[in-house]
Amino acid sequence: MLVKTYGSAIVGVNAITVTIEVNVTPGVGYFMVGLPDNAVKESAQRITSAFEESGYKVPGKRIIINLAPADLKKEGTAYDLPMAIGVLGACGVLPGDELSNYVIMGELGLDGSLRPIKGVLPIAIEARRRQCKGLIIPAENAREGAIVNNLEVYGVHSLKEVVDFFNGTATIEPTTIDTRAEFAKSVNDYDYDFADVKGQEGVKRALEIAAAGGHNAIMIGPPGSGKTMLAKRMPGILPPLTLSESLETTQIHSVAGILKKEDSLIAIRPFRAPHHTISDVALVGGGITPRPGEISLAHNGVLFLDELPEFKRTVLEVLRQPIEERRVTISRAKTTIEYPASFMLIAAMNPCPCGYYNHPTVACTCPAGAVKRYLNKVSGPLMDRIDLHIEVTPVPVSQLNKEGKAESSAAIRERVLAARAIQTERFKGQRGVHCNAQMSSKQTREFCHLDDACRTIMETAMNRLGLSARAYDRVIRVARTIADLEASPNIKPHHLQEAITYRSLDRDNWGN
Repeated sequence: MLVKTYGSAIVGVNAITVTIEVNVTPGVGYFMVGLPDNAVKESAQRITSAFEESGYKVPGKRIIINLAPADLKKEGTAYDLPMAIGVLGACGVLPGDELSNYVIMGELGLDGSLRPIKGVLPIAIEARRRQCKGLIIPAENAREGAIVNNLEVYGVHSLKEVVDFFNGTATIEPTTIDTRAEFAKSVNDYDYDFADVKGQEGVKRALEIAAAGGHNAIMIGPPGSGKTMLAKRMPGILPPLTLSESLETTQIHSVAGILKKEDSLIAIRPFRAPHHTISDVALVGGGITPRPGEISLAHNGVLFLDELPEFKRTVLEVLRQPIEERRVTISRAKTTIEYPASFMLIAAMNPCPCGYYNHPTVACTCPAGAVKRYLNKVSGPLMDRIDLHIEVTPVPVSQLNKEGKAESSAAIRERVLAARAIQTERFKGQRGVHCNAQMSSKQTREFCHLDDACRTIMETAMNRLGLSARAYDRVIRVARTIADLEASPNIKPHHLQEAITYRSLDRDNWGN
């Protein structure tokens, strides 16, 4: 008897439907076709043990299982449950016609219990697109799948529970979640606040500009000056995620398998801080089994690279294209996968190997030329793509001893939101552009008009700092953001002058 059940395969950050065809006929043998990997092939032993422990008899016949489309490689253990249900349907234990109305996914334990799987959110989205009657998944994944509206999601604990459900001897209540209420509950749930940071008003101002315009930034300063502490508070001053952005971000984390069990929806902007020993594949994504890298996990959020010069040169260079295109393409012989990677890059570094170059009280012990060599570990093309270069100095003890708290992240975020509202209105007719940092050169010329005084300032800065054409555009975009924070319709000379001060590492005398 031939029976079909349905599952899904993850390709990139999306899912495609996989048809599991099970045919049980007279004979002997267990055959699986359709490009299964080793984890899928090993399901035969898990299914056999789960049948015996759940009180079902393994049919003494020939079993053929085909995973279609047959030219797509099937990976992972999530096909255990749909194959087991297909076998029981083909043996007449379950009504075969009803099985095709559901998408079924789950990993079986030897005792018939179900373990959680990866990528439930895109699987649920694909099931809704196919207008399936419902989605049957492990109970631990039920909340994640239930954020997709107009789809019945059933969380189950064991193989026997699924069999009883299809036979009508037990009922399972679908998991329901009010997606908007779930999103609203956590949208302002931040762990870090700028109110806890004493001093560093100039750095806070620069980070506010970065948040207002979506600009990349690098902080350079001695150890203990607060670079990491400030970076961790960046998500709290960025505009809150929209529901659409939240779903997109959650989908990436679901595919990567790092979504926490208690989280059904990521409601705050992600903050990813990989260690400097990371490989280029781990950063951008890929591998034998392609999966999102850190830059995709930071999509719609912040990617923080601490100790920037300590990263391998090859790792940093692969960032250049994703920063510009806001996506990363992983190409293999048989497939090409694209992951979204629209992130804000915040980097931090010491000014020299010993860490105390330009320190107000501690002398630098590095030999001549060491500072320049240290800075040269970060290539010019990558530094060109970082809009704000922020010098961070240690906070004096007198400020640390002051009572009270500094300005809160919420207050800063209000100004950022006002500036972003201006940009939303400015770019409402521009596809794919939402903030000043995303402007092309053509759009920069269109929206960032400079008067004669401003052009004179830029010409002087270009000659003195030796700025590249890319840096020239980025200075103007930062000036446009500063003007937006003041609600100024035009860029004024003092806006440009402040923007130019944030190109510290372009100065010829730095490190000499």
